[in-house]
Amino acid sequence: MSTDPASLATDRAPLCAGPDPHPHTARRFTVPAGAVDTHAHVIGLPPDYPLAPERSYTPIPVSPQQYFAMLDATGMANGVLVQVSVHGTDNRLMLDALRQQPKRMRGICVVDASVTDRELEDMAKAGVVGCRFNVLFGGGVGFDALETLAKRIAPLKWHVQFLLDARNLPELAPRLVKLPVPFVIDHMGHMPTSAGVSHPGFQTLLKLVRDADAYVKMSGAYRLSGEGPPYADTIPFARALVEAAPGRMVWGSDWPHVALKGPMPNVGDLLDLLADWVPDEGTRNAILATNARKLYGFDAVS
Repeated sequence: MSTDPASLATDRAPLCAGPDPHPHTARRFTVPAGAVDTHAHVIGLPPDYPLAPERSYTPIPVSPQQYFAMLDATGMANGVLVQVSVHGTDNRLMLDALRQQPKRMRGICVVDASVTDRELEDMAKAGVVGCRFNVLFGGGVGFDALETLAKRIAPLKWHVQFLLDARNLPELAPRLVKLPVPFVIDHMGHMPTSAGVSHPGFQTLLKLVRDADAYVKMSGAYRLSGEGPPYADTIPFARALVEAAPGRMVWGSDWPHVALKGPMPNVGDLLDLLADWVPDEGTRNAILATNARKLYGFDAVS
Protein backbone atom coordinates (compact mmCIF):
# COMPACT_ATOMS: atom_id res chain seq x y z
CA MET A 1 0.00 0.00 0.00
CA SER A 2 2.54 2.54 -1.13
CA THR A 3 0.05 4.99 -2.61
CA ASP A 4 -0.54 8.11 -0.54
CA PRO A 5 -4.32 8.24 0.09
CA ALA A 6 -4.23 12.04 0.18
CA SER A 7 -3.19 12.03 -3.48
CA LEU A 8 -6.34 10.04 -4.33
CA ALA A 9 -8.79 12.41 -2.62
CA THR A 10 -11.06 14.65 -4.66
CA ASP A 11 -13.57 17.36 -3.88
CA ARG A 12 -16.33 14.79 -4.23
CA ALA A 13 -14.42 12.09 -2.33
CA PRO A 14 -12.57 13.91 0.48
CA LEU A 15 -9.90 12.24 2.60
CA CYS A 16 -11.06 10.61 5.85
CA ALA A 17 -9.20 10.66 9.12
CA GLY A 18 -7.81 7.38 10.41
CA PRO A 19 -9.23 5.57 13.45
CA ASP A 20 -8.09 6.24 17.01
CA PRO A 21 -4.81 4.29 17.26
CA HIS A 22 -5.41 3.32 20.88
CA PRO A 23 -8.81 1.58 21.15
CA HIS A 24 -9.84 0.45 24.61
CA THR A 25 -12.61 -1.69 26.02
CA ALA A 26 -15.69 -0.43 27.86
CA ARG A 27 -15.10 1.34 31.16
CA ARG A 28 -18.68 1.57 32.41
CA PHE A 29 -19.47 -2.16 32.35
CA THR A 30 -17.78 -5.50 31.78
CA VAL A 31 -17.90 -6.76 28.21
CA PRO A 32 -19.41 -10.28 28.36
CA ALA A 33 -17.73 -13.45 27.19
CA GLY A 34 -18.51 -14.14 23.55
CA ALA A 35 -19.06 -10.49 22.60
CA VAL A 36 -19.29 -9.79 18.88
CA ASP A 37 -18.53 -6.58 17.00
CA THR A 38 -20.97 -6.98 14.12
CA HIS A 39 -19.87 -4.06 11.95
CA ALA A 40 -16.38 -3.02 10.85
CA HIS A 41 -14.36 -2.65 7.66
CA VAL A 42 -10.90 -3.35 6.26
CA ILE A 43 -9.63 -1.05 3.55
CA GLY A 44 -6.85 -1.23 0.98
CA LEU A 45 -5.47 1.16 -1.60
CA PRO A 46 -4.47 0.99 -5.26
CA PRO A 47 -2.84 -0.65 -7.04
CA ASP A 48 -3.63 -3.79 -5.05
CA TYR A 49 -7.17 -2.76 -4.12
CA PRO A 50 -8.67 -0.18 -6.50
CA LEU A 51 -11.06 2.44 -5.17
CA ALA A 52 -14.47 2.86 -6.80
CA PRO A 53 -14.43 6.02 -8.94
CA GLU A 54 -17.98 6.86 -7.79
CA ARG A 55 -17.03 6.65 -4.07
CA SER A 56 -18.22 9.33 -1.64
CA TYR A 57 -15.00 9.53 0.40
CA THR A 58 -11.33 8.51 0.26
CA PRO A 59 -10.30 6.38 3.22
CA ILE A 60 -7.12 5.77 5.14
CA PRO A 61 -6.14 2.09 4.65
CA VAL A 62 -6.68 -0.27 7.60
CA SER A 63 -5.32 -3.80 7.42
CA PRO A 64 -6.76 -7.05 8.74
CA GLN A 65 -4.01 -7.04 11.36
CA GLN A 66 -5.07 -3.59 12.61
CA TYR A 67 -8.64 -4.82 12.74
CA PHE A 68 -7.79 -7.96 14.72
CA ALA A 69 -5.79 -5.81 17.16
CA MET A 70 -8.85 -3.59 17.65
CA LEU A 71 -11.00 -6.62 18.46
CA ASP A 72 -8.42 -7.80 20.99
CA ALA A 73 -8.14 -4.39 22.64
CA THR A 74 -11.89 -3.96 23.02
CA GLY A 75 -12.66 -7.43 24.37
CA MET A 76 -14.43 -8.79 21.30
CA ALA A 77 -14.38 -12.56 20.94
CA ASN A 78 -15.62 -12.41 17.36
CA GLY A 79 -16.10 -9.95 14.55
CA VAL A 80 -18.15 -9.36 11.42
CA LEU A 81 -16.54 -7.53 8.52
CA VAL A 82 -18.79 -5.62 6.15
CA GLN A 83 -17.59 -4.96 2.62
CA VAL A 84 -16.79 -1.25 2.45
CA SER A 85 -18.42 0.85 -0.28
CA VAL A 86 -15.16 2.28 -1.65
CA HIS A 87 -14.16 -1.19 -2.91
CA GLY A 88 -17.49 -1.77 -4.64
CA THR A 89 -18.00 -5.46 -5.42
CA ASP A 90 -14.27 -6.28 -5.08
CA ASN A 91 -14.54 -8.32 -1.87
CA ARG A 92 -10.97 -9.70 -1.96
CA LEU A 93 -9.51 -7.89 1.07
CA MET A 94 -12.52 -8.65 3.25
CA LEU A 95 -12.41 -12.32 2.24
CA ASP A 96 -8.67 -12.49 2.94
CA ALA A 97 -9.30 -11.24 6.47
CA LEU A 98 -12.00 -13.87 7.03
CA ARG A 99 -9.65 -16.63 5.90
CA GLN A 100 -6.92 -15.47 8.30
CA GLN A 101 -9.09 -16.15 11.37
CA PRO A 102 -11.95 -18.35 10.13
CA LYS A 103 -13.32 -19.43 13.50
CA ARG A 104 -13.41 -15.87 14.75
CA MET A 105 -14.81 -14.12 11.72
CA ARG A 106 -17.89 -13.72 9.56
CA GLY A 107 -18.42 -11.42 6.59
CA ILE A 108 -21.03 -9.46 4.67
CA CYS A 109 -20.25 -9.11 0.97
CA VAL A 110 -21.37 -6.68 -1.71
CA VAL A 111 -22.36 -8.28 -5.00
CA ASP A 112 -24.48 -7.39 -7.98
CA ALA A 113 -26.69 -9.46 -10.26
CA SER A 114 -23.70 -10.65 -12.31
CA VAL A 115 -22.27 -12.70 -9.44
CA THR A 116 -22.13 -16.42 -10.19
CA ASP A 117 -23.45 -19.19 -7.98
CA ARG A 118 -19.89 -20.51 -7.69
CA GLU A 119 -18.69 -17.15 -6.40
CA LEU A 120 -21.46 -17.07 -3.82
CA GLU A 121 -20.63 -20.59 -2.69
CA ASP A 122 -16.91 -19.77 -2.40
CA MET A 123 -17.70 -16.72 -0.28
CA ALA A 124 -19.95 -18.82 1.95
CA LYS A 125 -17.06 -21.26 2.50
CA ALA A 126 -14.89 -18.30 3.54
CA GLY A 127 -17.39 -17.22 6.19
CA VAL A 128 -19.72 -14.81 4.39
CA VAL A 129 -23.26 -14.94 5.79
CA GLY A 130 -24.98 -12.09 4.00
CA CYS A 131 -24.88 -9.39 1.35
CA ARG A 132 -25.27 -5.65 1.73
CA PHE A 133 -27.32 -3.10 -0.17
CA ASN A 134 -26.16 0.50 0.23
CA VAL A 135 -28.04 3.51 -1.07
CA LEU A 136 -26.23 6.16 0.97
CA PHE A 137 -22.61 6.05 -0.23
CA GLY A 138 -21.22 5.89 -3.74
CA GLY A 139 -19.78 2.50 -4.65
CA GLY A 140 -22.54 0.54 -2.98
CA VAL A 141 -25.13 -1.64 -4.68
CA GLY A 142 -28.70 -0.31 -4.64
CA PHE A 143 -32.08 -2.02 -4.57
CA ASP A 144 -32.57 -2.85 -8.27
CA ALA A 145 -31.50 -6.49 -7.87
CA LEU A 146 -32.77 -6.91 -4.29
CA GLU A 147 -35.43 -9.55 -4.86
CA THR A 148 -33.32 -11.45 -7.39
CA LEU A 149 -30.28 -11.65 -5.13
CA ALA A 150 -32.35 -12.41 -2.02
CA LYS A 151 -33.83 -15.43 -3.79
CA ARG A 152 -30.38 -16.62 -4.88
CA ILE A 153 -28.83 -16.36 -1.40
CA ALA A 154 -31.74 -18.00 0.40
CA PRO A 155 -30.36 -21.56 -0.08
CA LEU A 156 -27.11 -20.41 1.56
CA LYS A 157 -29.03 -19.35 4.70
CA TRP A 158 -27.70 -15.80 4.30
CA HIS A 159 -29.41 -12.55 5.19
CA VAL A 160 -29.46 -9.13 3.55
CA GLN A 161 -28.19 -5.97 5.16
CA PHE A 162 -29.28 -2.43 4.35
CA LEU A 163 -27.53 0.89 4.67
CA LEU A 164 -30.45 3.25 4.20
CA ASP A 165 -32.19 6.23 5.72
CA ALA A 166 -35.09 5.03 7.86
CA ARG A 167 -37.15 8.00 6.74
CA ASN A 168 -37.60 6.01 3.50
CA LEU A 169 -38.82 2.86 5.23
CA PRO A 170 -42.57 3.48 4.91
CA GLU A 171 -42.17 3.19 1.14
CA LEU A 172 -39.66 0.31 1.28
CA ALA A 173 -41.20 -1.83 4.02
CA PRO A 174 -43.69 -3.68 1.76
CA ARG A 175 -40.73 -4.99 -0.28
CA LEU A 176 -38.66 -5.92 2.76
CA VAL A 177 -41.30 -8.01 4.48
CA LYS A 178 -41.72 -10.16 1.37
CA LEU A 179 -38.05 -11.14 1.19
CA PRO A 180 -37.32 -14.88 1.58
CA VAL A 181 -34.42 -14.15 3.96
CA PRO A 182 -33.92 -12.19 7.21
CA PHE A 183 -32.74 -8.59 6.93
CA VAL A 184 -30.59 -6.27 9.03
CA ILE A 185 -30.80 -2.48 9.17
CA ASP A 186 -27.52 -0.64 9.77
CA HIS A 187 -26.88 2.10 12.33
CA MET A 188 -30.33 2.22 13.97
CA GLY A 189 -31.78 3.41 10.67
CA HIS A 190 -29.16 6.07 9.91
CA MET A 191 -31.64 8.93 10.27
CA PRO A 192 -30.95 12.21 12.09
CA THR A 193 -32.11 12.40 15.68
CA SER A 194 -33.64 15.77 14.85
CA ALA A 195 -36.40 13.88 13.01
CA GLY A 196 -37.58 12.45 16.34
CA VAL A 197 -38.68 8.99 17.43
CA SER A 198 -42.22 9.73 16.29
CA HIS A 199 -41.13 10.07 12.65
CA PRO A 200 -43.08 7.60 10.46
CA GLY A 201 -39.81 6.09 9.24
CA PHE A 202 -38.56 5.28 12.71
CA GLN A 203 -41.97 4.00 13.73
CA THR A 204 -41.86 1.72 10.68
CA LEU A 205 -38.45 0.47 11.84
CA LEU A 206 -39.92 -0.38 15.24
CA LYS A 207 -42.77 -2.26 13.59
CA LEU A 208 -40.37 -4.21 11.38
CA VAL A 209 -38.27 -5.48 14.30
CA ARG A 210 -41.42 -6.39 16.20
CA ASP A 211 -43.29 -8.13 13.41
CA ALA A 212 -40.87 -9.12 10.61
CA ASP A 213 -37.69 -11.20 10.37
CA ALA A 214 -35.65 -8.07 10.95
CA TYR A 215 -32.67 -7.01 13.04
CA VAL A 216 -31.07 -3.66 13.82
CA LYS A 217 -27.44 -2.79 14.42
CA MET A 218 -27.01 -0.56 17.44
CA SER A 219 -24.13 1.36 15.92
CA GLY A 220 -23.09 4.60 14.29
CA ALA A 221 -24.30 7.00 17.00
CA TYR A 222 -22.22 9.77 15.42
CA ARG A 223 -24.08 9.26 12.15
CA LEU A 224 -27.41 10.08 13.82
CA SER A 225 -26.50 12.59 16.49
CA GLY A 226 -26.92 16.31 16.05
CA GLU A 227 -25.10 17.05 19.31
CA GLY A 228 -21.80 15.21 19.05
CA PRO A 229 -20.14 13.27 21.88
CA PRO A 230 -21.47 11.73 24.08
CA TYR A 231 -24.40 11.47 21.62
CA ALA A 232 -27.06 11.74 24.31
CA ASP A 233 -29.71 12.54 21.69
CA THR A 234 -29.46 8.94 20.44
CA ILE A 235 -30.64 7.46 23.76
CA PRO A 236 -34.42 7.68 23.07
CA PHE A 237 -33.94 5.94 19.71
CA ALA A 238 -31.83 3.13 21.15
CA ARG A 239 -34.18 2.55 24.07
CA ALA A 240 -37.24 2.49 21.81
CA LEU A 241 -35.60 -0.18 19.64
CA VAL A 242 -34.62 -2.31 22.63
CA GLU A 243 -38.08 -2.02 24.12
CA ALA A 244 -39.64 -3.06 20.80
CA ALA A 245 -37.49 -6.17 20.21
CA PRO A 246 -34.50 -6.77 22.51
CA GLY A 247 -33.78 -10.13 20.86
CA ARG A 248 -33.38 -8.43 17.47
CA MET A 249 -30.64 -5.98 18.47
CA VAL A 250 -26.89 -6.46 17.84
CA TRP A 251 -23.98 -4.08 18.43
CA GLY A 252 -21.30 -2.82 16.05
CA SER A 253 -18.34 -0.47 16.37
CA ASP A 254 -18.47 0.80 12.76
CA TRP A 255 -14.64 0.93 12.93
CA PRO A 256 -12.69 2.65 11.35
CA HIS A 257 -15.55 5.19 11.22
CA VAL A 258 -15.29 6.15 7.56
CA ALA A 259 -16.79 9.33 6.12
CA LEU A 260 -17.02 10.86 9.59
CA LYS A 261 -16.75 14.61 10.04
CA GLY A 262 -15.31 15.70 13.36
CA PRO A 263 -13.22 13.99 16.05
CA MET A 264 -12.71 10.27 15.60
CA PRO A 265 -14.32 8.24 18.39
CA ASN A 266 -12.66 5.52 20.41
CA VAL A 267 -14.40 2.16 20.19
CA GLY A 268 -14.38 1.91 24.00
CA ASP A 269 -16.34 5.15 24.29
CA LEU A 270 -18.87 3.84 21.77
CA LEU A 271 -19.20 0.65 23.81
CA ASP A 272 -19.82 2.77 26.90
CA LEU A 273 -22.88 4.26 25.17
CA LEU A 274 -24.54 0.89 25.77
CA ALA A 275 -24.64 1.68 29.48
CA ASP A 276 -27.13 4.46 28.62
CA TRP A 277 -28.81 2.75 25.68
CA VAL A 278 -29.35 -0.55 27.51
CA PRO A 279 -29.13 -0.09 31.31
CA ASP A 280 -30.18 -3.68 32.04
CA GLU A 281 -27.08 -5.89 32.18
CA GLY A 282 -28.77 -9.07 31.02
CA THR A 283 -30.30 -7.40 27.97
CA ARG A 284 -27.04 -5.63 27.19
CA ASN A 285 -25.07 -8.88 27.35
CA ALA A 286 -27.58 -10.55 25.04
CA ILE A 287 -27.18 -7.74 22.51
CA LEU A 288 -23.39 -7.96 22.66
CA ALA A 289 -23.17 -11.74 22.60
CA THR A 290 -26.21 -14.03 22.45
CA ASN A 291 -28.19 -12.24 19.71
CA ALA A 292 -25.17 -11.68 17.50
CA ARG A 293 -23.82 -15.21 17.89
CA LYS A 294 -27.17 -16.57 16.76
CA LEU A 295 -27.57 -14.21 13.81
CA TYR A 296 -24.05 -14.71 12.46
CA GLY A 297 -23.71 -18.43 13.17
CA PHE A 298 -21.09 -18.44 15.89
CA ASP A 299 -21.10 -21.23 18.44
CA ALA A 300 -22.90 -20.47 21.69
CA VAL A 301 -20.69 -19.51 24.63
CA SER A 302 -20.58 -22.34 27.18
